[in-house]
Amino acid sequence: MGLFDGKVAIVTGAGRGIGRAEALLLASEGAAVVVNDLGGDFSGEGKDDRPAQLVVDEIEGAGGKAVANYDDIASWQGGERVVQQAVDTFGGLHVLVNNAGILRDKMSFNMDEADWDAVIKVHLKGHFAPSKFAAAYWRAQSKSSGGPVNAAIVNTASESGLYGNAGQANYAAAKAGIAALTIVMARELERIGVRVNAIAPVARTRLTETVASGYMDAKEGEFDRFAPENVAAGVAWLASDLAAGVSGQVLKIQGGLAQIVQGWRPITQVDADKPWTIESIEAAKDALFAKSDPAVPPFMFGLEE
Repeated sequence: MGLFDGKVAIVTGAGRGIGRAEALLLASEGAAVVVNDLGGDFSGEGKDDRPAQLVVDEIEGAGGKAVANYDDIASWQGGERVVQQAVDTFGGLHVLVNNAGILRDKMSFNMDEADWDAVIKVHLKGHFAPSKFAAAYWRAQSKSSGGPVNAAIVNTASESGLYGNAGQANYAAAKAGIAALTIVMARELERIGVRVNAIAPVARTRLTETVASGYMDAKEGEFDRFAPENVAAGVAWLASDLAAGVSGQVLKIQGGLAQIVQGWRPITQVDADKPWTIESIEAAKDALFAKSDPAVPPFMFGLEE
């Protein structure tokens, strides 16, 4: 008996890297998996059906169930079609893992409009579009049955979006948006029985190869803390019934390390019983910034998918 026997999962960007590891693990635990991937390069250029189909072949070769999907999930139509394919092919949907992403790093003063738009679209809209149609499907199910549906969404945020990373204004903005989207949808879908969480993964992928320069390579005889399978384990746990009651959380995970990361919160406070002026804010600045620490926790590159 697997954790996902009888369940149906969608994994976007599942042709390679973390997405592939997620799809394989979910399938090994009994899920029927829709393997979505356009097959483009790490910058989002090009299209290739082979990566998604190879993962499907691998799942089926191990005795599992899977089907390939090549829709652009950063479009309304693509988000709707991938959800519909899961329902039409396997009879339902229980898990959505939003993983697809691209990378176009540049400093803010050198960034082109196309680089900004592409990264925001693939990451942020590419998370929301499938989630919207999955949520609509589950809401209709809940209305029909009169009870909760017991489903899960797992998003892919990043430390780059949580802490900021120079040269990644587009990527960090999208990933911060995904963390916020996770909290919003967790609140919206709680009453129909859908849990929504996110991961901030650190693993060896095509994207990290552009900046890690071999740092993340596996060392013979050593624990491979950057293997994508470490991340997949966290995603599968969040998507399973073992995580009942856990929603609206961001889990940073890599081999040998797991953290729950939380966002903006008050650090200091000053009060006044009259309108603020420039002068009164200046007078309060020492108290306001007394505990403010410009340093942020270190992170590993922030490039994961």
